[in-house]
Amino acid sequence: MHTVKAALEELMESMDRVDAQVIMSHVLGVNRAWIAANPMRILTETEDAKIDMLAAQRALGHPIAYLLARREFYGREFEVTPAVLIPRPETETLVEAALARLAPKAAILELGTGSGAIAVTLAAQRPEATVLATDAAESALAVARGNAMRHGVSERIAFALGSWYEPVGDRRFDLIVSNPPYVAAGDPHLARGDLRFEPRHALSDGSRDGLDSIRAIVSGAAAHLVPGGWLLFEHGYDQAAAARALLDAAGFGDIVTLDDLAGIARVAGGKIA
Repeated sequence: MHTVKAALEELMESMDRVDAQVIMSHVLGVNRAWIAANPMRILTETEDAKIDMLAAQRALGHPIAYLLARREFYGREFEVTPAVLIPRPETETLVEAALARLAPKAAILELGTGSGAIAVTLAAQRPEATVLATDAAESALAVARGNAMRHGVSERIAFALGSWYEPVGDRRFDLIVSNPPYVAAGDPHLARGDLRFEPRHALSDGSRDGLDSIRAIVSGAAAHLVPGGWLLFEHGYDQAAAARALLDAAGFGDIVTLDDLAGIARVAGGKIA
């Protein structure tokens, strides 16, 4: 039988310390502080077997978030499955930008909600706001609905099936927000790391420059924003200039480009007159 310390060291032979600690915490139902304080605790056969199984799957490249079916985002834990994109820290920049521009009782539209991490976070942070969250995949909406219920905001988030503005009708909003697919077709990163296991349609729309989805979102936004309403979206590390040009051509003012915590231009947005 392994001790916690021995099992952790064995895990770290095939993965980094953080992943090893996350797997150990998940199997034992404890936090990382407990692991550090109890290195000589003997694992049961069942615990040992679960750790070995998760380690083997991780060695094949499966993302930790999918193996554990959860991911933290903006201080909350979200269910994730292979039907949705894994929420990433850089997307918290988009949430921060939205919160800075939201009135307390704002009406929000999120396009391509995926796990619902953005919609749920905005609803939780603005208890008087209402949200309509759309997605083209029913499997993603099922995950998002579950996350809305988990965090107690399901009564203020409506979910609609359809691509971009298709299910919105003639409704208008104070804010439109989106983390759309923006990886260019043929980008080698799509065949590397966690991206290999994430839904391809959530990463890339198949366009050569990765901007077709952003073009659709920007071009349709004015018809669904109230005067003075904001559009904010995430984009790729090299797409800031193109995003600003699209916003300018569509008649947006107060155009912004915002960096993520790594100093990379990650979010673009503008206000409609």
